[in-house]
Amino acid sequence: MRYAEWGILLVISGLGIALANFIGFDVGFMDSLPGILILLGISAAAVVLSKLVPLRLPIVAYCSIIGLLAASPLCPAREFVIASANSINFTAPLTLVGAYAGISIGDQIKSFVKQGWKMIIVGVLVMTGTFLGSACIAQLVLSLTNAI
Repeated sequence: MRYAEWGILLVISGLGIALANFIGFDVGFMDSLPGILILLGISAAAVVLSKLVPLRLPIVAYCSIIGLLAASPLCPAREFVIASANSINFTAPLTLVGAYAGISIGDQIKSFVKQGWKMIIVGVLVMTGTFLGSACIAQLVLSLTNAI
C-alpha cells in the first residue's frame, strides 16, 4: 500500500473516530481533535517505521512502541499526549475496527463456504467460545474489582 493510500485511510479513520466520539460520548470535534491528531500521528509514524526498519514487525507493534514512548516519562510532551488521548473514548475507535474487520472478510466468505459445512460449524463454535470466554473473564474481573 502506498503512503497516499495510508494517508487517505488515516483521514477517514480520524473522521470516523471524531464522529463516533461525538455521537456516542458527546465530545465535541474541537475537544477531540488534538487526541485524534496524536493517534493518527502515531499510526502514520508506525506505517513509515514498518517500511524503514528491517525488523518484520506488524504495524500494530510499531504503534504500541511509539505510543508507549510518547506517553513515557522520557517524552517531554508526555502530559499533552496523555491529556489529549484521554479526550478520545476508548471505544470510539473500536467502532471503526469492527467495520474494517467486517469489510476485510466480506470478500472471503465464498472461499470459507467452499471449505464445507464442517468448517462453518467450527467457525461458529470458535467465535461463540471466544465470546463466552471473554464475557466470563470480564465478569470475573469486574466482580473482583467491585466495578459491578
